[in-house]
Amino acid sequence: MPGTSVLLCYCTCPDADSARRIAEALVAERLAACVNRLPGIASTYRWQGEVTTDSEQLLLIKTTDARFDALRTRLLALHPYDLPELIAVPIAHAHAPYLDWIRDATDEAAQDC
Repeated sequence: MPGTSVLLCYCTCPDADSARRIAEALVAERLAACVNRLPGIASTYRWQGEVTTDSEQLLLIKTTDARFDALRTRLLALHPYDLPELIAVPIAHAHAPYLDWIRDATDEAAQDC
């Protein structure tokens, strides 16, 4: 597991309820080590030929490259949008013990104490 790439994923949600539900499921299922929910963002985007602005919540999801495909599948199943945003960015530099914690928290074989 050491050396496994760690990712920071971005996902927007339409409301606090869906953001909480998705965050809790991803962490409970070891698909993410941690999910931060940032309320009160305003998103402006083009959708179905029109420019739209909506209030959303932003999820900052910490996971590993090894768990990303499973995370994507689960997030798409839980998300209320037809086309959810999911962007993964590799973490190039970070506090090494924190990265180890992310790897451990998303390890399918790990046992909770």
